[in-house]
Amino acid sequence: MYRKHIRSALAIAVIGLFAGGASTGAMAQTQWEQNHPRRDQVNDRLANQNKRIHKEVKEGDLTKRQAAKLHKDDRQIRKEERLMASQNHGHITKQEQRTLNQQENKVSKKIGE
Repeated sequence: MYRKHIRSALAIAVIGLFAGGASTGAMAQTQWEQNHPRRDQVNDRLANQNKRIHKEVKEGDLTKRQAAKLHKDDRQIRKEERLMASQNHGHITKQEQRTLNQQENKVSKKIGE
């Protein structure tokens, strides 16, 4: 009888540890979005464009060479975003976000051509 209680308690403890670890990961992402909403928006757009490029290549609407050029453009935008953030304690200003979004708009138009 005593062993059953120990096993039950141990099982509950293990499940609690896994659940706690999973929620911590979700909290970190949420914390990032709360602390850096402009950077999050810019990086979400870059991730979306990356998916769109891959989809267009898969569907045959873009060549691998065209995709490589678009990926290069996106990497340059991401690099610029990181540089801007490094100069402002991890944040980007509204104007910097606007500038990055304009650059992303140009790349985005090339994806759908």
